[in-house]
Amino acid sequence: MARTTVAVLFGGRSSEHSISSATAGGVLGAIDRDRYRVIPVGITREGVFVLEQDDPARFALDAAKLPEVVDNGTRILWPSAGGDRTLRVAREDGSVEDIADVDVVLPILHGLHGEDGTIQGFLDILELPYAGGGVLDSALCMDKHFMKVALQAEGLPVSPWVTVRAARWASDADGVRAEVESLGYPVFVKPARAGSSVGVSKAHDASELDEAMRVALAEDDKVLVEVGIVGREIEVAILEGRDGGRPRASLPGEIVLTTREFYDFEGKYLGGEGADVVCPATLTDDETERIREVGRRAFEAVDGRGLARVDVFLTSGGDVVINELNTMPGFTPISMYPKCWIASGMTYAELISELIELGIARAA
Repeated sequence: MARTTVAVLFGGRSSEHSISSATAGGVLGAIDRDRYRVIPVGITREGVFVLEQDDPARFALDAAKLPEVVDNGTRILWPSAGGDRTLRVAREDGSVEDIADVDVVLPILHGLHGEDGTIQGFLDILELPYAGGGVLDSALCMDKHFMKVALQAEGLPVSPWVTVRAARWASDADGVRAEVESLGYPVFVKPARAGSSVGVSKAHDASELDEAMRVALAEDDKVLVEVGIVGREIEVAILEGRDGGRPRASLPGEIVLTTREFYDFEGKYLGGEGADVVCPATLTDDETERIREVGRRAFEAVDGRGLARVDVFLTSGGDVVINELNTMPGFTPISMYPKCWIASGMTYAELISELIELGIARAA
């Protein structure tokens, strides 16, 4: 049987460039080569599409030297809509080479210009099938303000928050401070449109708010200030349903904080101490099913496609409160999303295959 040709798309212009590159290392090392022919397409920090090396070790996650897509002089030439699906590469000497007809694109891009619906819209215009989220769910979940609005509209519980835009902070900081005071400290201050805890701070009292706002506004001109929910940090992995069925939910996992204030970038990716990823989480059957159902409903609320990781808090009173959805969650072999599916009986390679097949089936 002929292999399916998959263009694996990674890197990108966001602050999560290196994490996307590390995800590519995991995917390139695990994808079923008997079923799939792989074309690795990197995007530099400047937004240039290049033909990358098919070498998982090149993109290993190393805290001392994070992986990077660099401009190697090649240029990817995407096929035009309505024609064939031949992907081509222009070499530095001016020659153009046909690589292969692309069956499906696997975008493993995090953050802006990748997880926000833009690359999905680009691929829709080119009429290329792709795995993962679509335009709407990607855009909604990239913007934490509108994500909360969509979840609230479906009657799903989210933590109370205030949205602050840069112009208002500049003109009415005292008004913002008063609103945050009414929420009650501690609060989390985070950019509306960034991921991997980039730019996120915990303000324990009013004296820490201004610095937290400065850090967040350096990443985005729209910031969320959220009530610090006290509870266990639980995450559940969601996959789109097959043949019109409901979304599938994994066993939930838990982020167990010991010495770390919250699950920040270092704790997630760089092996920092103070945060442990446990999957499956120790929960009652009732808690497990309630969390899985909240995950399914959240995915449906944003018209989810492909996959998402739904992060919730489980309070001491038993309430499940949604923190956020990630439509392209961390996908390295040690990330929570794959670990939850592995704990649920699916291998990392099978999970990659399922995402690819979902994208192909949706296009068909």
